[in-house]
Amino acid sequence: MKPYGWELLLDLEGCDVSVFNRKSIRRFFVSLCELIEMEREDLHFWDYEGVPEKDLPTEKHLLGTSAVQFITTSNIVIHTLDPTGNLLMNCFSCKEFDPDEVENFTVAFFGGTVINCHYIERMW
Repeated sequence: MKPYGWELLLDLEGCDVSVFNRKSIRRFFVSLCELIEMEREDLHFWDYEGVPEKDLPTEKHLLGTSAVQFITTSNIVIHTLDPTGNLLMNCFSCKEFDPDEVENFTVAFFGGTVINCHYIERMW
């Protein structure tokens, strides 16, 4: 068996929630993809921007932004948890990348501390 792809799963707490917005997250994806030499494709957001307060979910863990940055070799996904300042990030690619570089860049961009980190090879 040989690696088909590589995936970094990274969880942060105590992040700077002022960067939990579409503009900053878009900038994060652009900068990260430049850093690890990945070609960006479509970017999609799911959040509650523009939703009246009365229609917001009551479950606090749902308040945040989810974003998927497709790259030619797979995708990078972010979920922010605004009430807690936590961030969950997955970077998956069939092109190898340096997980320490991605981890360090993500922490520097969003602040916070790493509470969980796994780097795995996906096999075929």
